[in-house]
Amino acid sequence: MPVSTKSQPSKIRISIDRGGTFTDVHASVPGKPDIILKLLSVDPGNYQDAPTEGIRRVLELATDESFPRGKPLNLKYLERLRMGTTVATNALLERKGAKSALITTKGFKDLLSIGNQARPKIFDLSAKKAEVLYEKVVEINERIIPCPQASEAHRYPECRLVEGTTGEQFRILQELNQEEVIDELHKLWDEGYRSLAVALLHSYAHPAHEVKIGEIALSMGFSVALSSRLQPMIKVVPRGMSASADAYLTPVIKSYIDSIDSNFEGGLDNSHGCRFEFMQSDGGLVDFRNFSGLKAILSGPAAGVVGFAATSWDEQERVPVIGFDMGGTSTDVCRFDGNFEHVFGANIAGVSIQSPQLDINTVAAGGGSNLTWRNGLFLVGPESASAHPGPACYRKGGPLTVTDANLFLGRLLPEYFPKIFGPNENEPLDREITTRKFQELTDAINQEQRETGQAEFTAEEVALGFLKVADESMARPVRNLTEARGFETSSHYLASFGGAGGQHACSVAATLGISRIIIHKYSSVLSAYGLALADVVKEAQEPASVEYISSQSSLRKRFESMIANSTSDLLGQGFQLEQIHHQLYLNMRYEGSDTSLMILKPENWDFAAAFKERHRREFGFTFEKPLLVDDVRVRSIASSNRHAEKSPAVQLKEAQMKDMTNPPKETTQVYFETTGYADTPVYLLKSIAKNTLIHGPAIIIDETQTIVVAPDAVANVLQTCIVLDLEQDKTQTAQVTSPADAVLSNARIPIDPVRLSIFGHRFMSIAEQMGRTLQKTSVSTNIKERLDFSCALFSPDGGLVANAPHVPVHLGSMQFAVRYQHNRWLGQLKDGDVLVSNHPSCGGTHLPDITVITPVFDRPGGSEIVFYVASRGHHADIGGLLPGSMPPKSTELWQEGAAIEAEKIVDNGFFNESRMTEILLQEPANYDGCSGTRCLADNLSDLKAQIAANTRGIQLIQNLISEYGLLCVQAYMYAIQSTAETAVRNLLHELYLRFDGQPLAATDYMDDGTPISLKIQIDKDTGSAVFDFEGTGPEVYGNTNAPVAITHSAIIYCLRCMINSDIPLNQGCLAPITIKIPKRSLLSPSRTAAVVGGNVLTSQRITDVVLKAFRACAASQGDTNNLTFGTGGKSEDKDGIVSHVNGFGYYETIAGGGGAGPTWTGQSGVHTHMTNTHITDPEILEKRYPCVLRQFTLREGSGGVGANPGGDGVVREIEFLEPVQCSILSERRVHRPYGMEGGGQGKEGLNLWITKDDETGEERRVNLGGKNTVKVRRGDRVVVMTPGGGAWGKKEE
Repeated sequence: MPVSTKSQPSKIRISIDRGGTFTDVHASVPGKPDIILKLLSVDPGNYQDAPTEGIRRVLELATDESFPRGKPLNLKYLERLRMGTTVATNALLERKGAKSALITTKGFKDLLSIGNQARPKIFDLSAKKAEVLYEKVVEINERIIPCPQASEAHRYPECRLVEGTTGEQFRILQELNQEEVIDELHKLWDEGYRSLAVALLHSYAHPAHEVKIGEIALSMGFSVALSSRLQPMIKVVPRGMSASADAYLTPVIKSYIDSIDSNFEGGLDNSHGCRFEFMQSDGGLVDFRNFSGLKAILSGPAAGVVGFAATSWDEQERVPVIGFDMGGTSTDVCRFDGNFEHVFGANIAGVSIQSPQLDINTVAAGGGSNLTWRNGLFLVGPESASAHPGPACYRKGGPLTVTDANLFLGRLLPEYFPKIFGPNENEPLDREITTRKFQELTDAINQEQRETGQAEFTAEEVALGFLKVADESMARPVRNLTEARGFETSSHYLASFGGAGGQHACSVAATLGISRIIIHKYSSVLSAYGLALADVVKEAQEPASVEYISSQSSLRKRFESMIANSTSDLLGQGFQLEQIHHQLYLNMRYEGSDTSLMILKPENWDFAAAFKERHRREFGFTFEKPLLVDDVRVRSIASSNRHAEKSPAVQLKEAQMKDMTNPPKETTQVYFETTGYADTPVYLLKSIAKNTLIHGPAIIIDETQTIVVAPDAVANVLQTCIVLDLEQDKTQTAQVTSPADAVLSNARIPIDPVRLSIFGHRFMSIAEQMGRTLQKTSVSTNIKERLDFSCALFSPDGGLVANAPHVPVHLGSMQFAVRYQHNRWLGQLKDGDVLVSNHPSCGGTHLPDITVITPVFDRPGGSEIVFYVASRGHHADIGGLLPGSMPPKSTELWQEGAAIEAEKIVDNGFFNESRMTEILLQEPANYDGCSGTRCLADNLSDLKAQIAANTRGIQLIQNLISEYGLLCVQAYMYAIQSTAETAVRNLLHELYLRFDGQPLAATDYMDDGTPISLKIQIDKDTGSAVFDFEGTGPEVYGNTNAPVAITHSAIIYCLRCMINSDIPLNQGCLAPITIKIPKRSLLSPSRTAAVVGGNVLTSQRITDVVLKAFRACAASQGDTNNLTFGTGGKSEDKDGIVSHVNGFGYYETIAGGGGAGPTWTGQSGVHTHMTNTHITDPEILEKRYPCVLRQFTLREGSGGVGANPGGDGVVREIEFLEPVQCSILSERRVHRPYGMEGGGQGKEGLNLWITKDDETGEERRVNLGGKNTVKVRRGDRVVVMTPGGGAWGKKEE
């Protein structure tokens, strides 16, 4: 029987947020003040379940009756009960979910284990990835593939043709065998499995096989998660991971609900009209019966977002609000502009989740974040003291943390904290130990400062410095939510909540240029309060694959159908029709692009205009291309309560503010940057009259939080909140100095390590935002899906300042290209010019990697270059001998495609498309056997995306100059390079001691027998080293020659991995290094030598040799397994007429086995060392290209045998549905990856071409060797078996 949602004012409304440490309770009781409770989430000595205990206490307070612990409670007193919980989140983080199995398509049992094949931490030599959630995989012999209408006649015509939910056609290559399914399910049941995830290829559009498996499994008693039901969106890897997460977590959720059920008389079904609802990750409530694991992962944080949005937003004023939730180990930030922003893909605890969730960005900086001094920098996090031992002041031997810094500076007052610290949890916060530790750290810092002739610090300056670095760390994700999407950060308000937010709100807002902060009276329990304000939501989404303009009528009909279904569902839950409204969305993109944007229906229904407006705001441009619709979405909202609370803006307008006249509770000493120690009044919030003005400095305290009011701030204490207004210093303007003066700025400006740490964040943030812009605006699979690109900023002499670590082989090598162009164009560039180059002799690596370089001038239209920005992207085809421009048998550079030495791609703001067309399309075709690019449109679009990324970087650099002044920015630009140099010198000192000063040496071999030899001699006095590659073989008549820039990149990468801490990645890393490379050797080839394999193969061998010399770990696969296929190019007809045929080029690199180390086993199926590009999702691959991925699994037994075994490689088998040219460029097919310390070698790779004999029709299995190309026919297959990693240590018998 549906429950009516009509108001029952005589009943209690309870909202509970169960967190990892505390459970917060908010209760609305008719005729009484709200009840706020904070309980420990786990307190077995007093109660079994914290939410139940919270309800019991509320009932006692509200009814003045006794409700003994342990006795079931009666829900008749409650109108509704709402909960947010971290039960699912904690189960995922701690890997304590249910025993579950995965059912997937045959050939893909390891697909989710391999994932996108990238390693999470690019400089982690172990390449460790999160484990999968399921314990067993069952492969079902079924197969569906896309079948475009033009391909019906020859794409498996004997198989059944079906129409998918998107309107596209599919072939059923292998029908589902229900008997096989039943047999496999019986086996799983007998083995104790009760929860299943089902993820079959292309089920997002043709779910029939998944649905049938689900029906059979449900009939047998299994709990089932179908990927096609949870989120029917293309990409089987995140969809499958989402299904596995749901299967893993839903039993945990159900078990938790069952445990609550027993705490109520008659259970939750006997609810006496009480609605019981849970918060989902998307910010909507759902009935407890429909609450599932996948939708529960962000349940707690989502409630906080709803809370800050409801209490901060003003519909008339419409100023967007940034939510700032600072907790113990991390800080969550999000943005609200009248609508919740959702994302449909996120990585949580190593699991790719494909499900609507609020767009919450998290940074590892919170109250418990560790404070460390390393390499001349103040570092905050990412390590945390956690709850145990906690900060030093918790009296359990913990390290210095952000909380300790606030305590030391007087911003936390122990006397207002409960005495719950120490071994017996009965002592106050310990200010004494915090003071001693800060003094010890200050002494250590000052010793280094004296040695380098720098100014010394007081302990207070050190503590404040760490807080400023923490503020910058927390500001970084805010900029990503605002600046990176085309919004001005300073035009927002900041809504602070969470336990530690009040201490940092003023300083974080000042860092971001935000002038108003809103802190609700329930800010420390805002997630619980947000639950009280939330609405019930029903999400519905269906895949589509249509052109927008011609499909508007049919799209409206789909909306109508989905609205009807959702309305019926909500009416069935007891809501009235007038309580229900719907938000309609189309997931749209340009044809040829993968950047889809979820567009909310505008009032005039013009989705196209709304899409173009948002695309222009986020990316700075639009295309004149058709618009496609990928998904239709309806978000139906049932509002069961209309919140009467006035917004802060309305309260301020209506209030007659008066200055504080009552004396403070006490006056204390608080340290501020502008004043030093200052007498600071302390007020208790409950004793402050409403509409009171309090001028900073001040501290405002209530039962659960401390709010620091900075000296330049004014606190407006209102009815429901405190509004802090920061005074803006109108007189402060940045000093823009001439670049000539700025070069000398290091000598003039004393370098402050605190500000140096902050600039490190800002420089890296600029490079990261450039990368996001490039990924979003590009059209090619290579850049958008595989992430084969890098972005960086450079000093005015072309030296690397910051390089976002996208692809390691680009580290350091881009500065060779920038410096070449800097010298080539010296004095000839003006604002509005953009350069392009890819030639190996001009700082390039191989020709497909095109670098776009833009000078940054002192001001718009200025004449002096103050920075450079650059972006490098791998283009899938730039002409040459073969599609994909990675010819495995090239011997001369001209065979590898368009070679660009120094060109202006943009001249005075004009994009020179005709010249780029000439370079990419016409010039390569002039060479014998070569063609121009086979996908010019993609090249031009991606080049424009690179220009857009550079433009973004220029804007951010100029913002930085406006904020700090050119003199200051460039001083810290050079200083950050010195910091990297210091870190490398310290590492070399340590390595000298570790190896007793002995010279280090190693040699390894390419498959053609060419040696790469290295001797390293470290100077202990200077911390410098010579890397001498004498003995390396000569350049080869092949394409594995590596330009000198690649060796520099490999050395930077290896050093950064061994430093094992965050340091700036810039030219300073190589300042202590002298690199000697024999001329005309493999590592310093001649100008015309072929090099396409040097970047992707030889770079890996250089890395192997460096790590071998340092005895750091066993060899990883030592390869990137470059597979290309495609069509098109120069074509000659029967009359001898030559023409250009447009085609395509596809390129991928394939994972292998990771090398083992002294403390780790090798990771299987992962990219290692010099690359970290993603693999194209199987569904995307088969939809776009004429092929079927028959197998993508781990190559069991290919890792080396040892005490710590090497990781296994993979097997990737592709069947071609059309004739194409297919090429493989690989290594480690002869010389196997070495083991270390007695460990066994990894297995060498193998490349096979499977075809049919023309005469007999029998199958032929042909070994292609490491480097080959072949014209494959329809039905041919190529199998790539990648090498395993070497083992560490001899295996005990």
